[in-house]
Amino acid sequence: MGNQSTVADFILLGFPPIWEMNITLFIVVLLLYILSIAGNGLIIVMVRVDRRLQKPMYFFLSNLSFLEMWYTTAVVPKMLANLLSAKTTICFYCCMAQSYFHFLFGITEFYILTVMSFDRYLAICQPLRYTSIMTTSVCLQLALTAWFGGFCTIILQTVLVVRLPFCHSNIVNHYYCDIGPMLKIAGGDTHLIEALGFLIAVAVILTSLLLTMVSYVFIISTILRIPSTSGQQKAFSTCASHLIVVSILYGAVLFIYLRPSAAHSSFSLNKAISVLNTVITPVLNPFIYTIRNNEVKEALWKALGRKLILGVLGNHELC
Repeated sequence: MGNQSTVADFILLGFPPIWEMNITLFIVVLLLYILSIAGNGLIIVMVRVDRRLQKPMYFFLSNLSFLEMWYTTAVVPKMLANLLSAKTTICFYCCMAQSYFHFLFGITEFYILTVMSFDRYLAICQPLRYTSIMTTSVCLQLALTAWFGGFCTIILQTVLVVRLPFCHSNIVNHYYCDIGPMLKIAGGDTHLIEALGFLIAVAVILTSLLLTMVSYVFIISTILRIPSTSGQQKAFSTCASHLIVVSILYGAVLFIYLRPSAAHSSFSLNKAISVLNTVITPVLNPFIYTIRNNEVKEALWKALGRKLILGVLGNHELC
């Protein structure tokens, strides 16, 4: 069967059409998007240029920041354009591409977070073997496996959705092309795709969450056996940022996607939770990791201090 769709464009319903609210929401989302790109980009640059941050933990953190930049970019620019336009359409294949990349980056993020928890487990529970296990080649292989896993996980469901007929309606009750609202307006039998989506959610979300929780059970039990209080605090500080990010991310996606019939649920609350994932969380992550991490803060202040000194010297030469 080929693509039976007679729809050339989808209409993204988005938020209630109140013009004053749209302007305010546009300004807020734009500022958050700029902060997200700048914050995550700064982490990538710092990890790249500062020798003290060229460790496995920060290598995976830079991967997470890169994912966050593209995860939010897959959704937010179109969302901003629609907030200022009366025409909130998106072409059929653009919609499918947006959906695919949104889930690709999101699923890969789960895998990277799981790898980060394994890295913390080795660093705290197996410190003598850590450097011999987490070599540069192993880190690179783990990152590539996470990216390849994200690609393979979502590709089949995307192909099946592309081949669905969309003959009766082209109104997607969301501000981006999410699978659930798209299945709601699709013709034909969508039970297989719904079941596949639920299995993907269980396999990716619950499995990665379980592995992360197991890692932290061992981590916490090891930390509690450290005799000195300062040693315990230092060990907890290296894990606190990761735990905060994991709690926010998993809490949101468990509510949205881990249900057997996502296509037939109410989407009003889903939109609000999705804003947390696509707009707010990518902004919070750089702040969470920099505020809770002394090495990142020191590298940041060092970079800012160097830039300030160079700027002063440059102005002095001009004078």
